[in-house]
Amino acid sequence: MTPGSDDGGETEQGPLVLERVEKELAHGWRSAASIRLRKHCACTSQKAKSQILGFVPILKWLPRYQLREWLLGDAMSGLIVGILLVPQSIAYSLLASQDPIYGLYTSFFTSIIYAIFGTSRHISAGVFGVLCLLVGQVVDRELALAGYLTEGSGNDSALLLAGLGNSSAEVGCDKSCYAITVGATVTFTAGVYQVLMGIFQVGFVSVYLSDSLLSGFATGASLTIFTSQFKYLLGLKLPRPQGWFVLFKTWHSLFLNLGNTNLCDLVTSLVCLVVLIPVKEINNRFKAKLKAPIPFELFVVIIATLASHFGNFNTDFGSDVSGDIPTGFLPPQLPMWSLIPNVAVDAFSIAIVGFAITVSLSEMFAKKHGYAVDANQEMYAIGLCNILPSFFRCFTSSAALTKTLVKESTGCQTQVSGLISALVLLLVLLVIAPLFYSLQKCVLAVIILVNLRGALQKFLDVPAMWRVNRVDASIWLITMATSALVNTELGLLVGVLVSALCVLGRTQQAKVLELGQAPTGEHYEDVSSYRGLRTHPDVAVLRFGAPIYYANQSMFRKSLYKRVGLDPVKEKTQLMKFKKSKPQQREEVSGVPNGKSGEMEGGGKKHEEVEAGGTVTLVLDHKPHLFHSLVIDCSVVSFLDTAGVNALKEVRKDCAELGVTVVLAQCSTSVLDSLERGGFYPVNGGENQIVFFTIADAVHHVQSMVARNGGAVSQ
Repeated sequence: MTPGSDDGGETEQGPLVLERVEKELAHGWRSAASIRLRKHCACTSQKAKSQILGFVPILKWLPRYQLREWLLGDAMSGLIVGILLVPQSIAYSLLASQDPIYGLYTSFFTSIIYAIFGTSRHISAGVFGVLCLLVGQVVDRELALAGYLTEGSGNDSALLLAGLGNSSAEVGCDKSCYAITVGATVTFTAGVYQVLMGIFQVGFVSVYLSDSLLSGFATGASLTIFTSQFKYLLGLKLPRPQGWFVLFKTWHSLFLNLGNTNLCDLVTSLVCLVVLIPVKEINNRFKAKLKAPIPFELFVVIIATLASHFGNFNTDFGSDVSGDIPTGFLPPQLPMWSLIPNVAVDAFSIAIVGFAITVSLSEMFAKKHGYAVDANQEMYAIGLCNILPSFFRCFTSSAALTKTLVKESTGCQTQVSGLISALVLLLVLLVIAPLFYSLQKCVLAVIILVNLRGALQKFLDVPAMWRVNRVDASIWLITMATSALVNTELGLLVGVLVSALCVLGRTQQAKVLELGQAPTGEHYEDVSSYRGLRTHPDVAVLRFGAPIYYANQSMFRKSLYKRVGLDPVKEKTQLMKFKKSKPQQREEVSGVPNGKSGEMEGGGKKHEEVEAGGTVTLVLDHKPHLFHSLVIDCSVVSFLDTAGVNALKEVRKDCAELGVTVVLAQCSTSVLDSLERGGFYPVNGGENQIVFFTIADAVHHVQSMVARNGGAVSQ
């Protein structure tokens, strides 16, 4: 539109007009498929090099390694993390229902593989408590189905199988052998899931796992881990409960067997707790002053092993010890293919948790240190960290927050530190491992409990979380409670569903707001939130604060009609009755005195408006003044679906029948495209197809339409 002049000689500026960029013509599906195939299948030397460097990132950063600047920090952090990994790898083997040697295998292979394929410079990949718990639950279930005793059978005990679906297992495979076979099969399956997700470029799924969801899940799983370790503290040999409500079953079993507590294990556990908890606090309090955290866990393990060996705790007091830990490596073996159908569902939840933890930690530390990570490559990396080690009797791994924090704080610059940690573990595997024969399992349980402090301290943050955002706090509480009290895997699913429902609920709670113009300028805001805003007596300006789609389109229409005080159904009924009435009654109604009309308007019930074509009765419950036009601000409407477009059509139709013009303002390009595809704009164009980029343009336009028509609204 071009500027025009009114009768007073003043120049009126027309609405802002912008020209859309023409879109490229859409290709047919055959053409699009051909273009995509040529793009992805074309092979050039440059593209091949880029693909190889992208899939194996170490080939990109290792040749540019700054030896003088980075080697000292990497060596220090790698050495310290490697020392910490020794007791933690042995301890977390308990959670996974495996022998100690397999925890060392897992940390060793994972450190090397992630250094080759990972894109994060700082995270420490290896054993992670929550994943070990999930793997251990699957292992204990399969052991029970196969007929093995879950507790009390040594590593060299071979029992006959029950034949409940696992007849392919060899009779010569003892409990320890079968347990790691199950663990390795679960790990292989989870790794395949993760690699497939990387191939199909679904790394973006991590954004749907919010921080509150992951934190609540980890805290709930930590409560389950905390409970599961008490039997080792008390020296009780109890089977791990299966199914739902494991927390309650475990505590019930503990209370029933308190009389069988092993005093030697109990005293050892208390002494280790008294030592480790204070020194851990000292490490945390003075971590800024210490160049590296003091490995008190390793000192406790060494001292406890010596005490157990020379005190004959195993033979004289019946204390449960780690047992024989062989040196070297076992030959690779394939997973048990017949077990995959049994563990496929469990492996999927394990794969999702492992990937989500790894990606969230990678992105957190990458953002902190100013570099980028590739979520899909992280999927490949953690998937290969599970597939390849599964052939060497390892269980599921991922990034671990505690060790990553230690790694970062001790000067880590690249994943060379991970390779140095692997060298420390290699030394243990080849030489030192048998020396831990007399290490009590209760000491390992104490190490696990002490490392759960960070997760359990999240309960102290709940009041602050509630004050900041009640929705996020509710997601955290529901996910934590379900994971801890009902079932660990179910907690993750419930958390995802609750998060999705909360997002949908927010769109359901959006309301239509009335907008007013600022005293200076042409900016419009909510009249209920700001003072001094001016509304137009003849134009209602409204805003809906959410997308309009199938789930909330009905609520949008109801909220809009309620805000402007219109009841289209009642209005149409009254209009039809009026048109059918006698001419004398019509004249009588049209001749109602102004005083009576004012009384009705003041009562908030109805008002009569005389138009060029007759009298229209408007029921006004909330707005006592008249309006001839309705401007809907779509600036916060991010998208429309077919139901949303139809809802806007119905609003325009209902209002048009009542003599009210509806125009849209500040629509995004995606909303405009949806309106055009949905047939919202008439085919013949005209003024009804004008796009208003500001609310002020829309208001001026409808006011000028009324002025041109002599006070009547043009339909």
